[in-house]
Amino acid sequence: MAETPQERRRRTIDEDWAATIVGLALLVLVLTGVIPVGLVP
Repeated sequence: MAETPQERRRRTIDEDWAATIVGLALLVLVLTGVIPVGLVP
């Protein structure tokens, strides 16, 4: 079954938000010292 343009747009927005949240979580972990600075490029 083909996706409608609205469903495709919603999935893209969800993927963008997921990437943003993961990036911010990594940043917080590095800044707090949980993950060493050299480990995350």
